Amino acid sequence: MDRFQEMQVFVRVADRRSFTLAADDLQIPRATVTNLIKRLEARIGARLLERTTRQVRLTHEGEDYYRRCVRLLADLEETESAFRNAPPKGLLRVNLQGTLARYFVVPNLGGFLDAYPDIVLHVGEDDRLVDLVREGVDCVLRAGALQDSTLIGRQVASLEQVTVASPRYVERHGVPHSLEDLENHYAVDYVSSATGRPVPLDFRVGEDVVERRLKASIVVNGADLYTGAALSGLGIVQVPRYRIERELDNGLLRELLPDHPPPPMPVSVLYPQNRQLSARVRVFTQWLAEQFEPLRSKGRQAG
Repeated sequence: MDRFQEMQVFVRVADRRSFTLAADDLQIPRATVTNLIKRLEARIGARLLERTTRQVRLTHEGEDYYRRCVRLLADLEETESAFRNAPPKGLLRVNLQGTLARYFVVPNLGGFLDAYPDIVLHVGEDDRLVDLVREGVDCVLRAGALQDSTLIGRQVASLEQVTVASPRYVERHGVPHSLEDLENHYAVDYVSSATGRPVPLDFRVGEDVVERRLKASIVVNGADLYTGAALSGLGIVQVPRYRIERELDNGLLRELLPDHPPPPMPVSVLYPQNRQLSARVRVFTQWLAEQFEPLRSKGRQAG
């Protein structure tokens, strides 16, 4: 194996903080990973990784070498692709928010893989924050405002949101006709993975956005649970319209306070800011933006 392959293995071990996980990612034996790291350290004359029974971490020399390796490997991949005019190839690990994946991404993934047959796609589903570097993930698709300053985001959509409740809830608590009326109502609280606290309801009043925190008898931490609790009559929720359009049409949910809708929800692809964007991530990000183009076109026509 050449020096660039040694660097590739070193970077993956550093990212995953594990020889075993790095070997799994790269699909090579763990013993090969160990021998490559030993050979690399012997060649450059410095210890790059501290190994214990519990974890692997970078030494001071390793941190400096890691930053240089990341830049060199990205430049190499970019240079080879440019001169060979070849399509991107290799493993691409992505993590998608569940409902976005089911509605917009998975139904069309076949088209992406047909266009880039040399990319091997590993897809995870989550609503939580993901440590991209430590978990070996190249990029994530998330809805909501960017919370992590160590990530760079490209917004690919802006989703219309609505405030809704079920007929059962409305029958018990009445219809709020103003924001002041919300004092006598209940929300389904959604706990943010970024803050660990319930997310308030937001309403547009003219050019401003105001928050309202309602009483709640149930707290959830998943998008499907959030919508399900509203359908069961447990409180008011705010969700993207696409997610509950069918329920609105068939009367299972009812829109509330239409004159004060929530602000649109941004949808973004996120990746680490200290990494040069690989060709694989770049084409996948562009493809994701195209999947949401109908929503953006719809918004422009409505405006």
